[in-house]
Amino acid sequence: MKEAVQKTEILGAQPDGIARAARLLAAGKLVAIPTETVYGLAGDARNPGAVAAIFAAKGRPSFNPLIVHLASLAAAEHLALLPDTARLLAQAFWPGALTLVAPLRAGHGLAPAVTAGLQTVALRIPAHPVAQALLSEFGGPVAAPSANPSGRISPTTPAHVLSGLAGRIAAVLDGGTCAVGVESTIIGFDAGQPVLLREGGISREDIAQVCTLSPARPAPQNITAPGQLASHYAPRAQVRLNISAPMDDEIWIGFGPDCESAPLTLSATGDLTEAAARLFAVLHDADSLGRPIAVAPVPEQGLGAAINDRLRRAAAPRPE
Repeated sequence: MKEAVQKTEILGAQPDGIARAARLLAAGKLVAIPTETVYGLAGDARNPGAVAAIFAAKGRPSFNPLIVHLASLAAAEHLALLPDTARLLAQAFWPGALTLVAPLRAGHGLAPAVTAGLQTVALRIPAHPVAQALLSEFGGPVAAPSANPSGRISPTTPAHVLSGLAGRIAAVLDGGTCAVGVESTIIGFDAGQPVLLREGGISREDIAQVCTLSPARPAPQNITAPGQLASHYAPRAQVRLNISAPMDDEIWIGFGPDCESAPLTLSATGDLTEAAARLFAVLHDADSLGRPIAVAPVPEQGLGAAINDRLRRAAAPRPE
C-alpha cells in the first residue's frame, strides 16, 4: 500500500458530521462508515476513481467484488434484477445484515470495478441509523467493503479503522461499536433458487423461516461474490481453533463457562450473539499481544456458523 498522504478526519454522528461525510463521498473521497455488522470503507459506487481508491487503500485484489450499500429496496431494484425469492428475503431482513447477489440491470451506472467484471452485483440495505442517514443524505449507491487492510481483522470500532487505514482515507464517521459484529450473510441465486454464499449476521435457521436454501455447493475456483477468499479476517499471529488446552506461549480466547482461566473470552456465558458482537474486537486485542492465538470450541449452530466461518478463515494458511 502507498504511504499515508492525507489527514483522516473523525466525524461525529450528528447532522453536520453526516453532511460532511456525504460531501466527501460526492467529491470522490473515502469515508469509513458504521453499519450494524462492521465498519465499511465507503466510496461512490458510480465513480471509477473512488472505487479504485477503495481497492488501493485496502490493498484489495481487483478480482474481489464489492458490496453496494443502498437506502431502499427501490434503489436496489434500479441496479439489479431481483428474483421473487430475493424480494421475500429483502422484505424479511432489510434493513439488516443480509446481502443479496443478483444479475445487473441494464443501465445500472455502477463503476465496472465494483463487480470485478461479473454480471451480478452484491446489494445490502444496512440497519445502522447513522449509515441510513448518510445514504439518504448522499442520495446514491455506496460501495463499502470492510474498512481494514485486505485480509486483516475486520473493524467494529473507529479505533480499529484508524489502526489500519489512518492517513489513507478522508474520514471516519463515528457511530460507536457495531452491534452485530460479523459481516452480512450473503445469498446468491441459481435459477431463482437461493444459495448461501457466506455465513453471516443472519443465521441460516432464520433464513429457513422465509425460504428453502439450495444444497451447499463446493467453493468456486473463481470468486463469484464478496467474502469468498479462503484466508481472510486474519490476525498477524498464527491462530489455532477448537483448543481446550492451549500451549504455554499462546493467548487463549475462551467461550463459555468452562474457560474461566482464559484471559480473553468471546462470551463467558456461552451466548452466541454476544460472541459474534465481540469476535473481531477480541481478535484485535489478542493480536496486540504479539503471541500465537488459540480459540476454544464454538458450537456450529445459529450465529456460531458465522463465527466459525470467520475463525477458519483467520486460521487458514496465508497467501505467500
